[in-house]
Amino acid sequence: MAENRQEACEDGAKIKQMTLPPTSSVRPRGLRFALLALPVIALASYSGWIVWLGRESAPPSRCYGTAVSGRLMHGRRLPYSGVNFRAYSLLGYLSGRTFMHGSIRDAIISSYARVARERPELRYIYGESSWPWGGSIWPHRTHANGTAVDFFVPLRTRAGEVAEMPVSVLNKLGYEIAFDNTGRAGDLQIDFEAMALHLVALDQAAREHGLKIRRVIFDDNLQRHLSATEAGAKLSRRLPFLGKAWIRHDQHYHVDFSVACS
Repeated sequence: MAENRQEACEDGAKIKQMTLPPTSSVRPRGLRFALLALPVIALASYSGWIVWLGRESAPPSRCYGTAVSGRLMHGRRLPYSGVNFRAYSLLGYLSGRTFMHGSIRDAIISSYARVARERPELRYIYGESSWPWGGSIWPHRTHANGTAVDFFVPLRTRAGEVAEMPVSVLNKLGYEIAFDNTGRAGDLQIDFEAMALHLVALDQAAREHGLKIRRVIFDDNLQRHLSATEAGAKLSRRLPFLGKAWIRHDQHYHVDFSVACS
């Protein structure tokens, strides 16, 4: 009898060893899962907050100070993409680097719609503007109060096909791509006519929304190619261009809008 009881106890111990995994192996797996999930939860929460800050039900936008030293309240964002445009980077969009004054946002949407009606084959990419709250946004010298917006130059291949800026983290989300003084970078060529069409439409849309384009910053060596196009010939009489900027603006053109800021 005693031997039978001992065998039963040994058999029970073996079953427990087979069916119950060591707690030391369960806890590390659960801990690793939690550590991996935390960044995802944090990113989703931050992105949701950014969406809430740009909600259409928020009060009208207000800007303070200047584009160099200022801030923004109740900023708005362009849609990530539209019929003929998109943001330069999903990462930049989700992180909140594309906010601007609401009136400027509305004017830009109108300008893209105007170009789409005239030249539906063209494609545009917009770049960075401001944080939802404004202030310094590295590495920009300006963009502090939601009144400055970057637009990447429209492109074509050397074969004449419509192309888009090859944006990636390896080229600083497009801001490190360099074009020569003829507007070429490898197989890509700046479409100066498409750029001029957008600027003309942007100027018209800004006026319709009670705004004015205060200044356009674009590489001084490339401005002559822009002016040589049919649409570009109108720009010198309509828009003020900065001569030589503090850094080269060849892959994008920077537009400062005049808005009544406090």
